[in-house]
Amino acid sequence: MRVKLSLIALCLVMAAMLAACGGEAKKDEKNDKKADVETGEVAAPAKLVLGVAGAHSGDLASYGLPTVNAAKLVAEKINAAGGVNGAMVEVVPQDDQCKPELATNVATKLLSDDVKIVLGHICSGATKAALPIYLSGKIVLMSPSATNPPLTQSGEYPNFFRTIAPDDAQAALEVAFAKSLGLKKVAIIHDKGDYGKGFASFCKQFIDADPDIEQVLFEGVTPGAVDYSAVVQKIKSSGAEGVIFGGYHPEASKIVTGMRKKDMDIPFMSDDGVKDDTFIKVAGKYAEGVYATGPMDFSANPLYQEAVAAHKAKFGTDPGPFFPEAYSAALALLNAVKVAGGTDYDKMIDALHTSYVETPVGKIKFDAKGDAEGVGFAVYQVKDGKYAEVK
Repeated sequence: MRVKLSLIALCLVMAAMLAACGGEAKKDEKNDKKADVETGEVAAPAKLVLGVAGAHSGDLASYGLPTVNAAKLVAEKINAAGGVNGAMVEVVPQDDQCKPELATNVATKLLSDDVKIVLGHICSGATKAALPIYLSGKIVLMSPSATNPPLTQSGEYPNFFRTIAPDDAQAALEVAFAKSLGLKKVAIIHDKGDYGKGFASFCKQFIDADPDIEQVLFEGVTPGAVDYSAVVQKIKSSGAEGVIFGGYHPEASKIVTGMRKKDMDIPFMSDDGVKDDTFIKVAGKYAEGVYATGPMDFSANPLYQEAVAAHKAKFGTDPGPFFPEAYSAALALLNAVKVAGGTDYDKMIDALHTSYVETPVGKIKFDAKGDAEGVGFAVYQVKDGKYAEVK
């Protein structure tokens, strides 16, 4: 009996001790919460990651870095207004150098990090390589500059959108402009890539269908070559009255330099891959007079002016190529998340197709294929060391 009483007493003592400890724990918890309130410490707000994929280093970085800056400016503006549905936007850049093999690595990394929206890629070849990965992960991708038509027109990638018009529209303008210059015979040169060759092929298609103009040479060059004297000689021998080039500024600058050094003063026309101040810097005096198509001039738009002013204030420079398209794409993606009430894949895609958003390139939404409505191209020419629109 004494043993039983002793056990009962021991249990009562232990219970009292546990109760006391529990009370102290609750008291400590209350004190901790009180301390948090007194010190102003609060839980971190929810986060919404915006991946930014493109060429952030290498020869084509001048095309990709303006997109990073655009994303940062949009994120700052939206976060200052309370974020997207209360979530703060975090910009996460990923560099692909416009190389398809690096683009797939970037897409895989963003997929593994559970990113749901991506601004990019910059180059069509890199975009094409990465798209299957984004589609498999139900990631919504929007490019400010990838113009290869099949990216949207094939119907394979309902998750892909862009704020720039496709190359078939750009090529049609290029050929029409060549005709307006009175050209009858044109040499078409390209860099063999998805973007450059694709653009050149559309130019050839439009020329072949037009009895008033003909292509006398269709030739690919290897990117990164030291010089292109062989193709320059072919252009000269072809009797071409003008050149249309599909590709980017590193190759274009070497070709036009080679032509001018051989006293070939025929018009040199290219695409938005060459409408970049880097082309002018590299080609120097030989850039003068070169034509290039590029996105329409939206400088009269107050939102365009506001975005450019913000860039100058933060980074101390004028923004580079595709900046307004990138700024607009970031706004469109984040608006889709807002309208969808989150990052549900189907709801975001529906929002992009149905909800207008005011941007530096105008009030836009996206057609059934994923192309922004109301955007287009214009023709520019290098005059006194700067690109100016040809009116």
